Amino acid sequence: MRTESAIPAFTLFGETGAFPDVVHCERIRDRAGLHDWIIAPHRHGDMVQVFLMRKGCAAVRIDGQDDRLADGEFLFLPSLFVHGFTFAQGSEGLVLSFPLSILSGAVSASGELTRLLSRPLRQPADDRIAELARQIHRAFRDTGPFRAGLLVSLSQALLISVAEIAARHGQAVAPLARRRMEEFERLILQHMADGWGAADHARALAITPGHLSRICRAATGQGATRHIETVLMTEARRLLAFTRLPVAEVGHRLGFDDPPYFSRRFRVATGETPSAYRLRLA
Repeated sequence: MRTESAIPAFTLFGETGAFPDVVHCERIRDRAGLHDWIIAPHRHGDMVQVFLMRKGCAAVRIDGQDDRLADGEFLFLPSLFVHGFTFAQGSEGLVLSFPLSILSGAVSASGELTRLLSRPLRQPADDRIAELARQIHRAFRDTGPFRAGLLVSLSQALLISVAEIAARHGQAVAPLARRRMEEFERLILQHMADGWGAADHARALAITPGHLSRICRAATGQGATRHIETVLMTEARRLLAFTRLPVAEVGHRLGFDDPPYFSRRFRVATGETPSAYRLRLA
């Protein structure tokens, strides 16, 4: 029997590297077609996704439950849910991937959005969902000076539209352990600069550090301390790739007051120094 910890954790659709852009948008056929239209079960720890099926269909398996994505429907997938697809050959549509930082910006305005976006949702794509997806696709391919801001705004509008549809269809509350994990993810993002460890997060969640690590390990295959480091290093990659902040300032924003220590931790996580990573991307 395959253990939970053996399920691949991907950043993008079949990739394990750092999230390379503000958001990611690709056509179903461009990726699934390379893999004989079958995407093996996997999960994402640092992003949510929207699949928009314009033409075709797919058999979907989410956390062990079978479903079907049909022509004209969309599927919203929160982070951490194990999912796999078997697409009908020639299927047309979009896969939109949003880092948790995009989601946290949307949900900060409303606690209700957090609940509504905590579970998978499959529904017909109304005109607004379809149009926002088209605009994101166009903006993603653009190179204009306001590309990043436009992508963030459109992406948050799409996620809010998904939440509105979830509200109309009576989305159920997530199980307690998953809600705890989602709260933990939000706390990490909120307190990156504060140097919080596992004990600080557990205290904020009113649970023991051991209980937090058990929840985290079941969801991600990592203990709480290791998962915090993974999230911090993912954010470090983004800041190094998409800002001109000095390396020391990047580390400071992530709670590392000692620049050499931040560089050492980054090198352990990625195999290269922050400066080398930035130079390679440039």
